[in-house]
Amino acid sequence: MLQLEQVSKNFGGLPALSDVSFTVPKGKLTALIGPNGAGKSTLVNCVTGVLEPSSGKIYFQQQQLNNLPAHKISRLGISRTFQNLKIFPRLTVLDNILTGLTREGGDSMLLAMLRLPDLRHRERQLKLRALESLDRFGLADKANWPVGILAYGDKKRVELARATVGQPQLILLDEPVAGLNSEETAAVGQQLRLMRSSGHTMLLIEHDMDLVMDIADQVVVLDSGRCIATGTPDEIRRNPLVLEAYLGRMDATA
Repeated sequence: MLQLEQVSKNFGGLPALSDVSFTVPKGKLTALIGPNGAGKSTLVNCVTGVLEPSSGKIYFQQQQLNNLPAHKISRLGISRTFQNLKIFPRLTVLDNILTGLTREGGDSMLLAMLRLPDLRHRERQLKLRALESLDRFGLADKANWPVGILAYGDKKRVELARATVGQPQLILLDEPVAGLNSEETAAVGQQLRLMRSSGHTMLLIEHDMDLVMDIADQVVVLDSGRCIATGTPDEIRRNPLVLEAYLGRMDATA
């Protein structure tokens, strides 16, 4: 579904990504891991159009994404969460979820002003979908709460619900359990398992190795902007380059 071919990104002459190549198979959960500063979030920003790669090509379902603006990439069926929460704190939980459906709400100012029956019916359907998404993530009882007053774990779930409500074909998850306690992490992990079993295609950036090794179908490892290994969780566990570059460092600091 997603293919990267020798993608590089430089900032002021310094490489953040260097000739990164890998694929994300349809219907699978691919985990992208690596030490802090390895280039993981930079890669996601290149895929979603926030950043333009310095070189290389990115394809989504065989369509090249290079030079496409972020909103057009989103309309192709790619959604994401962010390492640092990007939510609207003064809006309700429900309204935050509805922002994930804006591309399906229409863009005619005239229809919005006339409030024709077709538009009202569409809005009711979108609201029902948003409420169903809230229910899946255990947030239905907080639908009318301002997001700003929620606990951090609930805010993370709001962002996950918003990223999935539009039924995207590819979901990019940037550290969805960062800052969560063990109970909250387990709840998010279970939701990701359900999403994987229902056929969602996901690219997951995460530092929680127990979660990654438990739910990933494929693991891609970055170190200093380069792809040093790709394989199943078992293969990655035994890869000496990975043990040195990432897992070994974690053990050393544990």
